[in-house]
Amino acid sequence: MSAMTIGKMALSLNRKLIKNLHISVLPPDGKVRVSAPNHLSDAAIRMAVVSKIPWIKKQQAEFASQARESAREMVTGETHYVWGKRLRLEVVTVSGKQQLKKQGASKLKLAVNPDATVSKKQALLTEWYRDQLKEAIPRLLVKWERKLGVKASSWGVKKMKTKWGSCNTQRQSIWLNLDLAKKPPECLEFILVHELVHLLERSHNERFKSYMDKFLPDWRERRALLNRMPLAHENWQY
Repeated sequence: MSAMTIGKMALSLNRKLIKNLHISVLPPDGKVRVSAPNHLSDAAIRMAVVSKIPWIKKQQAEFASQARESAREMVTGETHYVWGKRLRLEVVTVSGKQQLKKQGASKLKLAVNPDATVSKKQALLTEWYRDQLKEAIPRLLVKWERKLGVKASSWGVKKMKTKWGSCNTQRQSIWLNLDLAKKPPECLEFILVHELVHLLERSHNERFKSYMDKFLPDWRERRALLNRMPLAHENWQY
């Protein structure tokens, strides 16, 4: 990884064995990362980035205006997003099994040992979020595979820093961002449909958009909703 400056814009450049140049604007601060084929000259890379400056600045402005969660301390009274709603956390100490459960419509109850660290509490919350997604995804997958006439060979949930989802079109496998459990359910459905449509069209071209318009007409509204929701607090490193 090397550095490059174009005007006042600093970016990180990663040359690798790929066919096409790819520009990413990374949360939370809009850092720019370019992945480029080894054979591409610096001049060609600069021209490609310059052509995308309006798009880059738009992405950076969206990150700058997006709300952010405060640092998570995992203490009683703290609130956490679950399916787009804020739930109050209650932490209790137990000598037995450590676990997190939802209580009613507005509370998360976290039972931990007296010596449980913040990291341990966060790990329990993370696994609970993972369970929420793994319960919700299968029924959505069946619904949309049938509608789209496609079949994912596999799917999984993982922490992702730069994408809400990804699709390997050769393997026909899909990954979904763990943080989708914090967002409204219609956001999860939008991302799942988005990744499944890549099994029909690999690129984000007009054909891809026409499929999205056909099968999920309000996908732009769902995308806007997802982008309005607070970003998670993370110690971002690249």
